[in-house]
Amino acid sequence: MKNILLTRKLVVLISFGFICLWNSNSIAQEVEVIPIEHASTLLLHGNTTIYIDPVGEAEWYANYPTPNLVLITDIHWDHFNPKTLGALIKEGTSIIAPQAVADKMTPALLAKTSILANGAVMNINGISIEAIPMYNLREEALDFHTKGRGNGYVITVDQKRIYFSGDTEDIEEMRSLKNIDMAFVCMNLPYTMTEASAADAVIAFSPKKVYPYHYRGKPNVSDVASFKNLIEKSNAKIEVIQLDWYPRDQF
Repeated sequence: MKNILLTRKLVVLISFGFICLWNSNSIAQEVEVIPIEHASTLLLHGNTTIYIDPVGEAEWYANYPTPNLVLITDIHWDHFNPKTLGALIKEGTSIIAPQAVADKMTPALLAKTSILANGAVMNINGISIEAIPMYNLREEALDFHTKGRGNGYVITVDQKRIYFSGDTEDIEEMRSLKNIDMAFVCMNLPYTMTEASAADAVIAFSPKKVYPYHYRGKPNVSDVASFKNLIEKSNAKIEVIQLDWYPRDQF
């Protein structure tokens, strides 16, 4: 009888150890953020590499893995460069873009591209991509980014929801976002919005972390320190993370 009880205890302990090991191995991996410049961003998660708006020189990306997935937000030069994109993609790369971007692609790029409209959702290799509207609200800026042309994105990787605003103002579609873990939010006049408008929108949808990006304007650079202070005064639980989005500039 004692031997039977001992055997049962050993089975329970071994089973418990296996469960603990399984749980430790199944903990979600962190998403690494690599700022390239302005809007160009890399997300690294395990064996998956996602490029957002890769522009500039191809050599800027030489030390990083080839993208599994590329997301393009808009047609402007600081978001879409066919030459750069053509140099970076490989056989297994998938591209997601709005129709307006697809209309400007070479046949080779278009063959790898899935078109996603505002509000639509697509899944690629276990990654969910939702297209969020991006557009201007101020009367003097309406022609910069018309509603329906470009996409912001919510990317879900390993249950982590990551939002890229693209070029937008503090629109209702941004303010009503839910359960965002990481948010990348633009602010640069005259093209997008002020630091105060960006902060107000972030406070409204309350992501766990926010990364100010795309903050070089004309002629001025946005005051990201002011953006951070506005958020921290209103909701100290939102972590504001400042990365170097302009490594080749003096600001």
